[in-house]
Amino acid sequence: MSNDDSPTPGPAMSVDRVLYHFPLDPASRQVRLALGEKRLSFSDHIVRYWEGPDDLMALNPSGVPPVLIETGPRGRLVVCEARAILEHLEETSPEPPLMGRDPAERAEARRLMQWFDRKFDFEVAGLLLHEKMEKRLLGLGAPALANLRAGRDGLRTHLKYLEILLRDRDWLAGRRVSLADFAAAAYISVIDYFGDVPWRDFPAAGTWYMKLKSRPCFRPLLADRWPGLAPAAHYDDLDF
Repeated sequence: MSNDDSPTPGPAMSVDRVLYHFPLDPASRQVRLALGEKRLSFSDHIVRYWEGPDDLMALNPSGVPPVLIETGPRGRLVVCEARAILEHLEETSPEPPLMGRDPAERAEARRLMQWFDRKFDFEVAGLLLHEKMEKRLLGLGAPALANLRAGRDGLRTHLKYLEILLRDRDWLAGRRVSLADFAAAAYISVIDYFGDVPWRDFPAAGTWYMKLKSRPCFRPLLADRWPGLAPAAHYDDLDF
């Protein structure tokens, strides 16, 4: 055993995992994609986070998903928030690596993860998903048209940027699929659930997304449904 008492990575350690998540939450989807890509089994615990459930609040004081609970030989570990969970999975289950194998790709993956978690969320997802999803869940009335327009305009701007990145790259951060792709797909897939992505105008982004949709880790997301929130007809179509 090492002196730093850090967890020993590798398949020999048996760990039971429970993921507290909401199916249409982009942060939760990032973690689900990473768990699926690493072939790490877990049990679902779906939470209605907007109701402030006691079990979620007891685990994460911020009251938002995702939360990952691991139980294994070293005891019980609770990891809160998407970025912390993703880094934990990379440390404890390093294969396959989802941050890239060289420093340049790892740096680019981190940059793009931050891009989507901050810039894309502020300019696109925070507007569209609040108006189309959160207002329905909270019973706050009809969507504000100005916010929908602003979110759709922002989406087009970000898709143009993806087109530029994908001109010379197989994946967003470089040669291999990474957490940058999962961050982007987590947000875009929920927006696509509501039918707001203009794929025909952005062919490179559409091809990239089609490749992601075809990966085994993506299949559970395509089966997601929520009462009162019906998906667009093409949402689970692999050849859209």
